[in-house]
Amino acid sequence: MGFLNVRWLFLVVGAVVAAVVAAVMIVLPDSSDEPAKEAGSKAAPTPSRTFPTPRVSEFTDPCGTFDTGEAAPYAVTGYWITPTSNPCTWRKQLQEIHRVGGDTIIRIGWGLQYRTVSDDGEVLAKDGTVDPLYEACEEDGLTCHDAAMRDLKEANPKNRIGRMYVYRTDESFGPDVFRCPEMEHAIPIGKRIYYRLLTQPDGSDDATCDFTGKPDSYDMILIAGSPNDSLGELLDLGDQFGMRVFPALPLAPRDSRTPTKAEPRHLGTLTTLTRRILQDYGVRFADRPSLGGVYQPFEVQMSETLADNPTLDVYSDQHTIVEQELPGKPILISPYLDARKRVAFGRTPRQVAEGFKALVKTGVGIIAPQDSRGTGKVGLFWPDERDQEVDERLRPVVGEATYDTAYHGSTRDYYREMAAARQELLDAGYQVQLWANVEAFEPSGDRPCAPTGTRGKTDKKRLDQAVTMAGRYVQKIVSYMWSDFMTCGEPSLETEILRDWQRPIAVDAIRTPRDVQDGVEVRGYNLKDSTVTLQWSGGTKELVVASVGWLDENPIEGELPEGMATAWVPFDWSQVQTGEWVRISVRLPSGQESTEPLHVRILT
Repeated sequence: MGFLNVRWLFLVVGAVVAAVVAAVMIVLPDSSDEPAKEAGSKAAPTPSRTFPTPRVSEFTDPCGTFDTGEAAPYAVTGYWITPTSNPCTWRKQLQEIHRVGGDTIIRIGWGLQYRTVSDDGEVLAKDGTVDPLYEACEEDGLTCHDAAMRDLKEANPKNRIGRMYVYRTDESFGPDVFRCPEMEHAIPIGKRIYYRLLTQPDGSDDATCDFTGKPDSYDMILIAGSPNDSLGELLDLGDQFGMRVFPALPLAPRDSRTPTKAEPRHLGTLTTLTRRILQDYGVRFADRPSLGGVYQPFEVQMSETLADNPTLDVYSDQHTIVEQELPGKPILISPYLDARKRVAFGRTPRQVAEGFKALVKTGVGIIAPQDSRGTGKVGLFWPDERDQEVDERLRPVVGEATYDTAYHGSTRDYYREMAAARQELLDAGYQVQLWANVEAFEPSGDRPCAPTGTRGKTDKKRLDQAVTMAGRYVQKIVSYMWSDFMTCGEPSLETEILRDWQRPIAVDAIRTPRDVQDGVEVRGYNLKDSTVTLQWSGGTKELVVASVGWLDENPIEGELPEGMATAWVPFDWSQVQTGEWVRISVRLPSGQESTEPLHVRILT
C-alpha cells in the first residue's frame, strides 16, 4: 500500500479506529494494568523544538578540520559534558556527539561556596588551609577581601563584610555582571580574572549603590574566572554544528547536616549571583540560537515530599530570574529516581509523579529524570519478569534478588506515571517537556570509567533496552554523560553505536485496526524495511511491513522524539488468549533485530 494512499486512508477511517480501540485495547506493561494510551492520541502543546542549522558541512580552526555531518544518528540526542581547559577537546567531543545524532549539549558547572577568611584576609579552603585558587587575588598589596573591606569602610567606617563566598568558573563575564562599578570590578591576575561582587545578604541587590548612608553588612562574592570565555566558545561550536547548549546555573551550597538539600541561609547570595550571571548572558547571548536554555544542576530525588524541600525555593528563585533575564529560554533539571524496596527512601511510581508535579510548579520547562539504571536504583524489566533474578550488574546495589523483591517498579512504570502527571499539568495550563536521561554506565566495572568512583562501562544492548523502556513516554532522550562513559573501554559505547546504529528499537505497540483489518501499530527507531514478529503460546507470526502493512517515517504527532517512526501490520488478535503476554520484536533485512522485545497483552 502506497504512503500517500495510507495517509488518505488514515483520515477516512479515523472515526472507525477510535470506536474499535475503545472496545478492545492492549495494555503495555505496567504494574497496575491501567489502560494504555490509544494510538494517535496527542498531548497539549509544549515548548517547540528549534535547533540551529549547521553553518557549513566542514570547518577548520587551530584545532584541526571538523566534519559537521551526522554519520550514525542514534535514539539518544543529547549528552552532558564536563568543562575542559583545552578548547580542542570540546571541538572533538561535539564532533563525536553530532556524528551519532546529538543535537543538545548540557554542561556541568560549579557551585557557590561559603568560606571563612583568615586574620590576614586570605580565603580558606574547607580544611582550614589557604585556598590556592584565590591566594593570588590581590589589590594594592592587600588580599582581595581586605581591599574590598577597605573600600567599604572608606564609604562608611561602619560598613563590614559579614560573609565571604567564592565561585570558580572557566567563563569570562562582561560589565553587566556588576551592579555597582564603584565597588565591584574585574581583577586580572596572571591566567585568571577575578570578579569582586558586594551584595546584600537577602538577595535584594540594591540598585541605588549607596554605600555611604546607613552602615551595613555585605556579602562578598569572589569569582575566579578566565580570560577566555568558555561559554562563548561553546556557543560558537553549537552554531557550527547546529546544536543547542544548556550551561549550568550556579549550584546552591549544600546543607552540612543534610547534603541532599540546599542550605536556606545562603539562598539570598545565590539569588544575587544567579541574577548577575544571567544579566550578563542576557546582554551577550540572548539572541544566540545555540543557547537552548540553562541547566539547574542541584539534583533532588523525585518524591511526594519534594513540596517541603528547601531546594525547591532555590529552584523557584533561580527560575524567576531566568524568566526575567532570558525570556523564552527553558530551565532543564535532571532529578533522580530510587525504586529500591529495601531502603527507607525508595519511592513508588505514584509518589514520583507527585514529585514531578511539585517540580513543574517551580517554573521548570524541561524535566529529564535520570532513569537511575546506571546507579542500580531502578531496574529494566517487564511485569511478567518480576519473578526473575535481577541483572547480575545490579547485584552490587540490590544484592541477589528478584526484580519484585528489589524494586517498587520498573523504569517504564515510572516514566508512565510521570507522563500522566505531565498531561494533567498541561491541561491545567503549565508548559513542560518530559525527557529521559538514560545513564550510560553500570554501578561498577572491572575498569572504572570516571576518575573517581567505581562506575563502569555499559554496552549498547543495555542502552537500547533503556531507550525501549522510556521512549514511549518522552519527548527526547538524553544521556549522562559523554565525557568518560561514552568513550570508555574497548570497544567504547561510541564505537558500538557507530557500528550498530541502524539496529531497530521498538518502544511501543498498540492494537489498532485499519479499515476492516485488526492489527498492531509499532512505534520505534529504524523501522524502514522491517519485519514485525509476534510470539505467543499459540505460535509465531512474521509480518513484512513493506508487503502487508505501512510505514510512517514522519508521524503526525508533534511530541515524538527525533527519529521515531510508526509501522502498522495486520494481525488477528482473537487468536491470542485474553491476558496472555505477547512478545513483539522488529528485524531488518540485514539480520539486525531489536535487542529488547516489547511485552504486551490483551485485557478484553
